Amino acid sequence: MSKKKYPVKIKMKENEKPLSESDSGTMLVLENLTKNFGNFKAVDDVSLTVNKGEIFGFLGPNGAGKTTTIKMIAGLLKPDNGRIDINGYDLVKYPRNCKQETGYIPDRPYLFEKLTGFEFLQFIASLYNLAPETFNKNTAHYLNLFDLEDWRHHLIESYSHGMRQKLIISSVFMLELPFIVVDEPMVGLDPKSARIVKELFKSHAAKGTAVFMSTHSLEIAEELCDRIGIILNGKLCASGDLAHLQQEAKLEHSDLEEIFLELTGAYELQEIIAALRPTK
Repeated sequence: MSKKKYPVKIKMKENEKPLSESDSGTMLVLENLTKNFGNFKAVDDVSLTVNKGEIFGFLGPNGAGKTTTIKMIAGLLKPDNGRIDINGYDLVKYPRNCKQETGYIPDRPYLFEKLTGFEFLQFIASLYNLAPETFNKNTAHYLNLFDLEDWRHHLIESYSHGMRQKLIISSVFMLELPFIVVDEPMVGLDPKSARIVKELFKSHAAKGTAVFMSTHSLEIAEELCDRIGIILNGKLCASGDLAHLQQEAKLEHSDLEEIFLELTGAYELQEIIAALRPTK
């Protein structure tokens, strides 16, 4: 009995009517977004927008609320208050529509280890009703691009961490979605693959894709992002392009690292660096 070359599509409900913002240039709207874990307020009244064709960087110290915000945008956590609109759809009212518009790249991807890499891509394609011809073209392209072609029929349990990261990245880019949410995209990637990923983000944004990216790499954020938001203790303390952040921090001609340290109050770092430097 011959194997099917492509999974059966999952039939989705007809799209509900989108909100009025869907025809505008805005892809993501966060309005007064709040999330509590017991008495701890992980995300506190965050409001921001991301435009179509824009790479938006989301920065903050450890524990500032970045990953919690991303999980709410991806539909993995429910906000306690506030609103999330994706391409004109309210995430609470129309979760299926929002998820069909969104590709999510987590920092630690969970993959089905007993599937082969190719079977995993087939599974993801079926969830999004990706056309077979698009699937075949895009999987061939991205598997070759990330040097995974020879591994396509190997079980994922045999993949290294970097290979798994490249597989999940491939699974999102092959879908050609209008919105990508990504948490620490370069973790585990070799320099060649990291460069490819950066160029992919740039090229997809140039075609109109919106990217919401959390990263601890200030160099990557400064290179890729059109605008940057900085979150501290659950609150958005600054948002804008580099020139605007320089004004906020009162640090003209400074790079993003100096601005970030100033806005997040890491004043003690100057004393630590001074103490670590060798004395003459």
